[in-house]
Amino acid sequence: MIDHISLATCDMEATRRFYEDKLGFSSVIHETIELAEGGLVDHQFFDCGAGCAIAFMHWRDVDGVPIKLGQGNHAAFGFPPGTFHFAFRCETYEALIYRRNELEAKGIAVGPVIDLNPYQSFFFDDPNGYRLEYTTRLSQPSAEDRDPEKRRIRLSLNDFYDPIGKQ
Repeated sequence: MIDHISLATCDMEATRRFYEDKLGFSSVIHETIELAEGGLVDHQFFDCGAGCAIAFMHWRDVDGVPIKLGQGNHAAFGFPPGTFHFAFRCETYEALIYRRNELEAKGIAVGPVIDLNPYQSFFFDDPNGYRLEYTTRLSQPSAEDRDPEKRRIRLSLNDFYDPIGKQ
């Protein structure tokens, strides 16, 4: 079981507003790490359910630590942005649709629900440029789901770059 995932941010306030106000994840820990070499790390954890958290670190005034973040961070690795993402689980398809509608009503640009049998998912981006997914599993994976010759999903490369369809 994963306890938490930690990511970087250059704007903790925008990150906090997104995860608390838009996604409804409460802050469970917010601390300042004082580095012996100088500088600070603003470190905040948000509860994303089932005992799991997502944390963000904002490195401030630390020599040698880059401070630029945003859309296109995936480009440093040469992969499309959808390659690096993480997913939050909804227990049912109805909960997935409810969550999508809820986020859209809060002004978040979300993509359509995509059939990734046995999963149904939708994607969106946070203010740091991280790709996020909400997903639900409609059935348990089968033996065929473990065979890449039998399990084939057709997507466009554009689905990885623009899951919302804004281009």
